Amino acid sequence: MKHMRRSSLVWMALGGALLAGCGGLQDMWEGPGAESFRPSSIAVLPPIEGAFEGSREPAQEGVTNALKNSTRYTQVLRPDEVNGLLAASNETREALTSYLAGLETSGVSDKGAAAKLAQALKADALMVVKVNSWEYTRSEGDKVAKVGLSLRLIDPKQGSIIWKAKHTNTTSYMFFKPSLKDLAADLSAYMIKHIP
Repeated sequence: MKHMRRSSLVWMALGGALLAGCGGLQDMWEGPGAESFRPSSIAVLPPIEGAFEGSREPAQEGVTNALKNSTRYTQVLRPDEVNGLLAASNETREALTSYLAGLETSGVSDKGAAAKLAQALKADALMVVKVNSWEYTRSEGDKVAKVGLSLRLIDPKQGSIIWKAKHTNTTSYMFFKPSLKDLAADLSAYMIKHIP
């Protein structure tokens, strides 16, 4: 009888350990200095939307709101401020295009372009957002709404990636499609909690 209780306890402990290991982000990386990087202001750059048209504004808004609600930063620039400053200057817009293209092709943050963007936006940090999925689809016969984002926190003074993460939020539905914008807001809030 004691042996049976002991083995049951062992199995329950193993099951609990396995469940405790579940959760978290699909992919996350912290660079050197991530723990000590404490900017007071941050700007969310217009997201890289790829093939997912119509996702740029809601993704930028979701990440911006999540950063504001996190209370980590004294100032989080509103999307209209960021986009307005970018639209007002050809040089800044070209720096953004060049920066994002380089980041996507090489995976390395260009120090000069990052510094130029931060100076134009008057921000101590930049958040680069990429939309990995933004769709209604089917999975194993179920209808699902799916939003996936990648986030990269940039230190423009060093020109380095401080933190990056990738995650997807999927929910199934029967009749009424859930709002992809709401899924993006929930996903953004969840991801922002993991910034060191």
